[in-house]
Amino acid sequence: MSNTVLQASHINKYFYEPEKFQVLENVNFEVKKGEFLSIIGKSGCGKSTLLYILSTMDTDYEGNLEMNGHRLTGLSQDRLADFRNEHLGFVFQFHFLLPEFTVLQNVMLPAQKLGKYSTKEIEARAYDKLKLVNMEDYARKQSSKLSGGQQQRVAIARALINDPTIIMGDEPTGNLDKTNSNLVFDIFRKISHENHQTIITVTHDPDFAKGGDRIIEMSDGKIVSGGE
Repeated sequence: MSNTVLQASHINKYFYEPEKFQVLENVNFEVKKGEFLSIIGKSGCGKSTLLYILSTMDTDYEGNLEMNGHRLTGLSQDRLADFRNEHLGFVFQFHFLLPEFTVLQNVMLPAQKLGKYSTKEIEARAYDKLKLVNMEDYARKQSSKLSGGQQQRVAIARALINDPTIIMGDEPTGNLDKTNSNLVFDIFRKISHENHQTIITVTHDPDFAKGGDRIIEMSDGKIVSGGE
């Protein structure tokens, strides 16, 4: 069985407003199970656009995307939404927690949507993930009462609830100070090295990128290093 969990082949992407412009050019790379990968590059180099395609949110591209042995290119939006919920976890620069919900309720949401486990099982899983990010003591607290760093750790627990194949991070430490950035990095490294879950992040933080297993650098829509 292949150890490759994601393969992007000949990905090209164009924007058409105000005129046709190629934003990704012949992007090819693969990612192994349990790998901690960071994608870096200057603003406008195409890294966030690439992450959006890898996350199956953007389907308007040329090329082929495979994940976990499934060809995702060409699938319907409904099929992609189901795939995302089961196989992908997301951590963004902003945590997007529901402020009126408790920490526990926020973490449980993706599992409730997946509908694979009973409420009791989902609650137990949520506590496990909160333990992993050292936030179990805050489970019954309203999420709006937490600090920014705490909220981001809860967002990571939420991303992990369905045991996704890949966790995708879009500037996951972009809104955090150094101490909280280091905490998030340590959690990500633990997830990849101990849980063998794959992590792909887009980041402007060189220290965060350096600490992972591999860096892909992009420039002008192309991979200039780390693609092989």
